[in-house]
Amino acid sequence: LKKKTNISEPNPQGAPAALGVVTATCVSKVELRLSCRHLLDRDPLNKSDPSVVLLMQSQGQWVEVDRTEVIKSSLHPVFSKVFTLDYYFEEVQKLRFEAYDIHGHCSIGSQDDDFLGGMECTLGQIVAQKKMTRALLLKNGKHAGKSTITVIAEEISGNNGYVELSFRAKKLDDKDLFSKSDPFLEIYRINDDQSEQLVYRTEVVKNNLNPVWETFKVSLNSLCSCEEKRPLKCLVWDYDSRGKHDFIGEFSTTFMEMQKAIEEDKVQWDCVNPKYKTKKRNYKNSGVVILSDLKIHRVYSFLDYIMGGCQIHFTVAIDFTASNGDPRNSCSLHYINPYQPNEYLKALIAVGEICQDYDSDKKFSALGFGARIPPKYEVRAFPLYYTSTGIQGVVESYQNCLPKIQLYGPTNVAPIIAKVARMAAAEERTGEASQYYILLILTDGVVTDMADTREAIVRASYLPMSIIIVGVGNADFTDMQILDGDDGVLRSPKGEPVLRDIVQFVPFREFKNASATALAKCVLAEVPKQVVEYYSHKELPPRCPNMDSPDASPGPPQ
Repeated sequence: LKKKTNISEPNPQGAPAALGVVTATCVSKVELRLSCRHLLDRDPLNKSDPSVVLLMQSQGQWVEVDRTEVIKSSLHPVFSKVFTLDYYFEEVQKLRFEAYDIHGHCSIGSQDDDFLGGMECTLGQIVAQKKMTRALLLKNGKHAGKSTITVIAEEISGNNGYVELSFRAKKLDDKDLFSKSDPFLEIYRINDDQSEQLVYRTEVVKNNLNPVWETFKVSLNSLCSCEEKRPLKCLVWDYDSRGKHDFIGEFSTTFMEMQKAIEEDKVQWDCVNPKYKTKKRNYKNSGVVILSDLKIHRVYSFLDYIMGGCQIHFTVAIDFTASNGDPRNSCSLHYINPYQPNEYLKALIAVGEICQDYDSDKKFSALGFGARIPPKYEVRAFPLYYTSTGIQGVVESYQNCLPKIQLYGPTNVAPIIAKVARMAAAEERTGEASQYYILLILTDGVVTDMADTREAIVRASYLPMSIIIVGVGNADFTDMQILDGDDGVLRSPKGEPVLRDIVQFVPFREFKNASATALAKCVLAEVPKQVVEYYSHKELPPRCPNMDSPDASPGPPQ
């Protein structure tokens, strides 16, 4: 007879806590697959034997990362080699692909190799388009005939969701003399080295040979390392308060088998005690374990949304209040130095160069505030018109408007946030993960409409948008730290908290002597998490655009 004790713990020692939504990391690994079409034919007797070299820019130098195999005699190669790269949203990762015709076993880059063309882009551009085809260019900048290279990106997902499982059992063996068994279930993952890793242990159901265990959640990474065919071992025990649990039986399965069992309504396994099976001629089982329910919850990463077609819409708002100083004066924060960009331009370029890779039309919204605008010289937010696309167009319009406006005040930010929020609200009503808005506010001082700004941020936290505020100059920005929820939850004047933290505030002076990439890393590092948080809260999956497979046919590798 064993000692009994009342157990109220739902999860005995050793079991992992039931998992909620798995947060995807901001840094991911991306696989790149390459193919080419219409390569130049450099061989007089045969077709070219192409190979592609991948280079990445590091500290201004091109460094070889990897290279494909050589495909013999093909002008339309599809390479089997897969390039695996670490991906960082907050960095511009410049890549160069160079195609060569390989002669013999010489290394790529020797004088015997014929250069077939190259292409430069960023990793951000590739993942934003998911499939990108570009012309190959010769070293003189001219097109290499009709040659093109196609790069297809795919994220390697580590934690791609969690599963809810509900188990019960019937007719378990009774291991107790004066009462019924107190069963609990353990699930183990079998690792590659055949070791067993405990995944989950259920609660104990007291005095019951037909237990119904509580539904539990576990990540797919934890359950099966995201491999549906990985073996799982399940053990049923009769609980003993002294730790000497009596073994009832076991069964083996896989996550794939569990899914199939649910679909076909064959959701039970014989719970077998190997000793009894050996000793007892007519032994069938020590009960059966039944999978009552299985629900898969896919958890999406930032790259899932970007590669599903979600566009990052970038808006910049620039402070033209009088406290910046007369732009004609070299002491002004808006002074245009022909030899060195001012702080406004440095911040604008650093952040904009990242965001432009994720906006297909490259037409940013650019606004000014705090200035008097001709002809009536009213103080209001005004658009900066420009003809060039991308961040360069915003830079040009900023420089062109300075002589035409009168710096004034006050520093009212709430109307700017509300303006972008209206666009984000229209996007929210589509019910799709298609547009996410980033508002970059560049200002030289503490906002004068702090109460309204707090209210606007709380409202915006329910919308697909993030706000980055860069403080330019040497003002005391202490009060601005309130808007960044890192030190506590930001609340509206009425006490309503933000739904999620969407504001990042950074004083530019902290990066004055650092590279532009350091500022971009700091202010953009939170954006991937904010994008995922918003769409997860709305339970919106990524869109799934049609993506044609490459139509080139592979040649036999060398």
